[in-house]
Amino acid sequence: MNDDFRARARVCLEANAPRRGSGDDDGESGLSTIADQKAFQAKLYDAGFAGITWPREYGGQGLTSAEQIIWSQESRDYDLPNGAFFIGISMPGNTLVELGTEEQKKRYLPAMLRGEEIWCQLFSEPGAGSDVASLQTSAVRDGDEWVLNGQKVWTSGAQFSDYGAILARTDPTKPKHNGISMFIVDMRAPGVTVRPLKVATGHSPFNEVFFDNVRVSADAMIGAENKGWDAAVVMLRHERIAIGTMGSSRTSPLAFDSLRDLAAGLGRTSDPGVRRDLAELYARSKAVQLFALLLREETQAGRLPGARGSVAKLAGSELGRFAGDVAADVLGDQLAAFDDDAIAAVTISIIAAPGSAIAGGTSEIQRNIIGERVLGLAKDPGVDRATPFNQLRVGTQRQN
Repeated sequence: MNDDFRARARVCLEANAPRRGSGDDDGESGLSTIADQKAFQAKLYDAGFAGITWPREYGGQGLTSAEQIIWSQESRDYDLPNGAFFIGISMPGNTLVELGTEEQKKRYLPAMLRGEEIWCQLFSEPGAGSDVASLQTSAVRDGDEWVLNGQKVWTSGAQFSDYGAILARTDPTKPKHNGISMFIVDMRAPGVTVRPLKVATGHSPFNEVFFDNVRVSADAMIGAENKGWDAAVVMLRHERIAIGTMGSSRTSPLAFDSLRDLAAGLGRTSDPGVRRDLAELYARSKAVQLFALLLREETQAGRLPGARGSVAKLAGSELGRFAGDVAADVLGDQLAAFDDDAIAAVTISIIAAPGSAIAGGTSEIQRNIIGERVLGLAKDPGVDRATPFNQLRVGTQRQN
């Protein structure tokens, strides 16, 4: 069966997706329009390659992680033009599979997989980044609805999302981790304002989002009231595993193969320092790839990686930054040569690389999680964990 699945995957990819480096993508989202991405996602759904491990009753294929691994292997050298769906399916989608009500699963999951609706994740705030539990966006009950007010920031894909999973404070009298709830919010509801943020590469993948008296129904809550932190932990687990195990294409601008070929073209492979850097990049890349494979195989066997997802996320972040350093050594003063498309692509990737140490939780946060939950080290003192949130001086609640 796996051989048949692999053969069908190859046919589907060859017929519908450009190979990486073919020049058919726009450098930011795979294809130039969201309509194109939705159409491609619908093709994947029709061909049986969307929601491979999700239950059939919610639009998935009901297969195992073995098929998911095969799909990942076969698709890694293609520019899959459905990047707008990565966050929604990997994070809110998987969280709904675990925690959603039957009605939520049947309403939202099939529409995600069919390419009809795009989702985002609304966690970080101006005063609550690494310490997400310090968030101040509020949700106040009003009859059969909740009223949202506040601001989120660094929200990927909010500008084209239909729905989002948002964390909001529902009881400020409880300690900061205990008075939070998670909701499904319509990103086009009255009172939702999305403003793109331009980053150093010149692209605008992130947004700040404002909520002014935005109403959501009571049945839009994911999980239990004031148990949103538990739901957030589930979503963050999926996020870190997704980021840490998605790997990189051999033809990515910062991949070993790409930098080796670039070094050869520039006559740099005779430089002992460049050769040493490329050898270390190969070794690190292979280690991250094998660890990701281990996590997938363990998941297939029914053993969830848990906090070790942070190991994969940290390793991937460190690899990205190291690859950027290697690329800078390979290019030298050619870094400024934006008249060459290939070199410009590498330069932009170098500029973007440090962001991987922030997205999905900073590397410092990942090290804390690894130390406490994987290695069993003592937790840092948390003097505010039992204090009611409305008595804390955090975020924009700080007094001068």
